[in-house]
Amino acid sequence: MAEEEYGAFVDWNQMGDLATSSGPTKVDCKELKEFKQLARQGYWAKNHKLRAQVYQQLIKSIPCRTVTPDADVYRDIIGDAAAKKPSSHIPLPEFVDGNPVPRYCLKVDAVASAHRIINCVAGQFPDISHCPSLPALTALLLHFSKDEAQCFEHVSRILACNEPGKRLLDQTFLAYESSCMTFGDLANKYCTAAHKLIVATAQDVMEVYADWQRWVLGDLPFGHMVRVLDVYLVEGYKVLYRVAIALLKFYRKHKTGGQAGQNQQQLDSGKIRSDIQAFVKGIGSTVTPEKLLEKSFAIRLINRKEITLLQLTNEKSLQQKGITVKQKRRNVQLALNPDTFSSEIVGAKEMHDIWSWIPERFALCQPELLFTTSTHGCSLSRFYSHCEGHEPTLLLIRTTDGDVCGAYLSSDWEDRKRGGNKLSYFGTGECFVFRLKPEMERYEWVVIRHPELASAIRPADPENPDDPAAADSPSADQSLQQPDKPPGELSPFLATRHFNLNSKNTSMFMAGNFDSIIVGGGGDSNALFIDAELNHGHTGRCTTFDNPPLCKESFQISLLEAWGFQDAMAH
Repeated sequence: MAEEEYGAFVDWNQMGDLATSSGPTKVDCKELKEFKQLARQGYWAKNHKLRAQVYQQLIKSIPCRTVTPDADVYRDIIGDAAAKKPSSHIPLPEFVDGNPVPRYCLKVDAVASAHRIINCVAGQFPDISHCPSLPALTALLLHFSKDEAQCFEHVSRILACNEPGKRLLDQTFLAYESSCMTFGDLANKYCTAAHKLIVATAQDVMEVYADWQRWVLGDLPFGHMVRVLDVYLVEGYKVLYRVAIALLKFYRKHKTGGQAGQNQQQLDSGKIRSDIQAFVKGIGSTVTPEKLLEKSFAIRLINRKEITLLQLTNEKSLQQKGITVKQKRRNVQLALNPDTFSSEIVGAKEMHDIWSWIPERFALCQPELLFTTSTHGCSLSRFYSHCEGHEPTLLLIRTTDGDVCGAYLSSDWEDRKRGGNKLSYFGTGECFVFRLKPEMERYEWVVIRHPELASAIRPADPENPDDPAAADSPSADQSLQQPDKPPGELSPFLATRHFNLNSKNTSMFMAGNFDSIIVGGGGDSNALFIDAELNHGHTGRCTTFDNPPLCKESFQISLLEAWGFQDAMAH
């Protein structure tokens, strides 16, 4: 068969429909945009030889380090051993973190070839310290390689990619761990119902999300995975996030039968991980490869630049905590100790639910009570003096009717002072408002649910060399600019300066002066307005969060608490 040239390692009996080639036999395009369209359409998906040739063309076009090992390097290293049968008993390098080579549709002997290739890669890339997805990627590329040397070259080029802002595989524990945190953030924001299910059923959410890459590179059946690979080699790493979020959505549908919200018992996280793995491995019975891709690209994620900024922020947070090499994972629940947590407004269970909404880089922080009206009295000036210097903060309110609502506020209340006595808005799109009673609901920045409101990503401030998006930038509206901060203190993620917004009314996060504090503005009302005596408030729909009133529109405050985030790793 024509595929023999590119199928030396393939067990054709395992390939199913992919064993018979049909459709186009060549691709006539040079532009990346055209490749992107054809990849998503599956233009070469039914022709094994064409797919192999396209992969070769795409991988050869990856910008790489000057000295990147190629097929000849592999032949020189292997030498006479190339004639010998490789052994799968040779252990894989430590940096794959115990992940085996998935067989997919390879011949049994081909798994041993993958072992030999990966060990050769380890010798040529001494800077790789953590790369758990390498066995799966090597196995996949082996299906479309003429020989081991070509597969080695393709893997090497993917690892040596040096295009600014683009990466294809995590190669350090810091990059991998921050990708898990970033996936948690994305699931929290763009996959709310499924995230809620994981929070309700798993004792440690981050332990479940630590598997996100393996769902795609390892657990997906071969027919689904090659369609993902088609697009991944054109569009890069963000495709993995999209597919993993789509898998989480399908898993939630599978578990609930389309019905969300029923009471679930919390299980050991290992059981949830196994359950998701089994679902992904068997996804072929309910979801076709095309349906998976369709779902993946229907998710309206904020663009690649925002994801990159979030990833960098999470990396910086891990570095500040000293987490740069693999260590035993801290259970996120340990940060919220029910024996020591004490609030007059919410219980430990409710606080745990709120914790599931906050950005992942704060998940290991412990709640620290900064201010409560029951101790510090009903004084706005005392509220400010206790909250200044803390970023972020959590506001909790119980009304005299027994309703409970609040807000997660991303920025330091001290930032209000740059407006003088004039009320000016500050904060970032990580702010959100919520209600707990009568029922639990969170309302995020409207741009997250409607990215079309951000007509274009605005380049970041050129004065800030730490910002990867630095470029010539038009200055933002003064009432929306971020205050100057030392690098690392303020999340760049969802800062309004990165967006050309159709209206500043959709970015009025938080504001305060001597006679009131406001959360959420725009339109005819505020999500929360609280007076200087901290005893009376209003709530209504605002354009920033597009929220309904969080409780009775005009309310009396029974109790107000402000919580900070104390770094649990430092204690």
